Amino acid sequence: MQKGSIGVTTENIFPVIKKFLYSDHEIFLRELVSNAVDATQKLKTLAAHGEFNGSLDGLKVSVSVDKEKGTLTVSDNGIGMTAEDIDKYINQIAFSGAEEFLNKYKDNANAIIGHFGLGFYSAFMVAKKVEIRSLSYKEGAKAVSWVCDGSPEYEMNEIDKADRGTDIILYIEDEEDKEFLEKSRIEAMLRKYCKFLPVPVVFGKEQEWKDGKYVDTDRDNVINNIAPLWARKPSELKDEDYLKFYHDILPGQDDPLFWIHLNVDYPFTLTGILYFPKIRNNIEINKNRIQLYCNQVFVTDSVEGVVPEFLMLLQGVIDSPDIPLNVSRSYLQSDSNVKKIASYITKKVAARLEDIAKNDPKNFEEKWNDIKLFIEYGMLTDEKFCEPAMKFALVEDTEGKFFKLEDYRKLIESAQTDKDGNVVYLYATDKEQQYSYIKAATDRGYSVLLMNGQLDVHFIGLLEQKIEKSRFVRVDADVIDNIIPKADKKEADITPLQRTMLTTVFKSQIPAIDKSEFYISFEAASPESQPVVITQSEYMRRMKDMAALQPGMSFYGELPDSYNLTLNINHPVVKRIMEDAQAAVGSRVEELENDLAAANAAIKAINDAKGDKEPDEEQKEQLSENEARAADVRKQEETVLTEYASGQDRVKQLVDIALLSNGMLKGEALSKFLQRSISLL
Repeated sequence: MQKGSIGVTTENIFPVIKKFLYSDHEIFLRELVSNAVDATQKLKTLAAHGEFNGSLDGLKVSVSVDKEKGTLTVSDNGIGMTAEDIDKYINQIAFSGAEEFLNKYKDNANAIIGHFGLGFYSAFMVAKKVEIRSLSYKEGAKAVSWVCDGSPEYEMNEIDKADRGTDIILYIEDEEDKEFLEKSRIEAMLRKYCKFLPVPVVFGKEQEWKDGKYVDTDRDNVINNIAPLWARKPSELKDEDYLKFYHDILPGQDDPLFWIHLNVDYPFTLTGILYFPKIRNNIEINKNRIQLYCNQVFVTDSVEGVVPEFLMLLQGVIDSPDIPLNVSRSYLQSDSNVKKIASYITKKVAARLEDIAKNDPKNFEEKWNDIKLFIEYGMLTDEKFCEPAMKFALVEDTEGKFFKLEDYRKLIESAQTDKDGNVVYLYATDKEQQYSYIKAATDRGYSVLLMNGQLDVHFIGLLEQKIEKSRFVRVDADVIDNIIPKADKKEADITPLQRTMLTTVFKSQIPAIDKSEFYISFEAASPESQPVVITQSEYMRRMKDMAALQPGMSFYGELPDSYNLTLNINHPVVKRIMEDAQAAVGSRVEELENDLAAANAAIKAINDAKGDKEPDEEQKEQLSENEARAADVRKQEETVLTEYASGQDRVKQLVDIALLSNGMLKGEALSKFLQRSISLL
């Protein structure tokens, strides 16, 4: 018998393990099973090098629970340990300066377990006492037991043990840890962490229904698949295999769109399968949809840092022994290897998408709306993905046709280049609501894109940066004659008096719309064009759209919506309205305009006379009188024109039709429009 103290000069190791890692106490089972798997794998390696000549049949790891005895046992038939091995790897904890190590990391929970072989000691997170029973593969080796009760003291004895390998027996006594004596709990943990280990992991026997109850059979209940799909060669696999595996790891999901089989062995080792799910309306980054493995041992489903953020929309598994893990094997370090792997995954995903787009364009177009959100998100957030994606990203026009960005530019540049040499990309966000604008554009020979995706507001901005000499303009941002300016704009041939009259007449008949402002403008379009069109500044509308998605731009979100109500002065109806107004109130308005001009002239004369000086008392009095006179004249003029307009159903009808075509006529205003329409019939 040998007694001694574990090679640490502090008694703090076990309280540290329990205190700081209790929240992650499940990992003890993963650590112990992983160690057992390592022991069997090492035996295979020794055999391959001629250092072990025994049988390799039946290599496995077994886990068992004895609720009555309060024990949980992890057994393997791997290389086993001698007393010297236990002394070296367990008693000395495989490192020197243990006290310094504990002092350094005692406040960092994630820096203890697993470091320098401490994975075994995670057993003390749930066990009051741990026993090792082991027989080495070495010829003539003596079986040995090692027992420790959670203090630095241990006891080691020679024992009788017939079979090669190691049993780790955990004695679980604390009430809060007795969940780990429940078979269902242990099986769930094994399926979580050990589902794809490369050595069979056995937990009891398979059961079958017999005589009204489940009974054990003589077949081992093997928890894991020792040859998961990602570890096999892609050439051996069919589509059905990939789909079955997808539904095995993500039950209840719709079939994926397609997948990528990762397989690289230089400059790092990485395997895995990533699936593209259908993503339409919402960006839902499901952090538990990509599982990370290290040599087929489940590590975590929090893969930030290993997988670029936009690829978190994918689902599947990745496996790499080269991903550096901290001691708990649950947290990833950000170092150059991780960055290389993330970069490789990005490159591989982009290459796969480009390959599909090139070799199977019809299939790619059919799936575009299911992956559009993912691709746009990637292009917006990852420059390394954006560059290749510019070659395969698609845009869709309002007729449902798809184009690669380069092909679309070639299609439209001859007709849609403005006077400054910019190619103008027209787009709509709602085919139904913006139908009249789309039709006006397509009748003119222009093409209109449909940009109604969740990220399209940002995506448009990105494309303007990436595509030289380009502008994106929503199809309702201006009247059709101005939306792609080919030459300097000609002013509408209208007198100041006519401008004043029409502005007040039409503006006075626009119903009150919350947080909206309207400005009247004039265009000399063709007589066949719409008489009245409502447009909205591309810049301001885009700023407000972005403000809705970015809280930092809330200033724009608070501003009222600004619209132009543009009158086509060449349209017969507008001409008639102008002529009728001039005949009815033109002379009165002209008088008022002359009075206003006189008042303004008097104000100007006084300001010119005083120059930069403060006005004297007489000048102040004259300024006040003329400013009051001007205000009174403007009020009179507005009253005259508003009262006239209130009796002009054609004006109201034109305004309401323009509002209706933009989906802005609602409530009482819509009801009045319908009644007026009937009466006009």
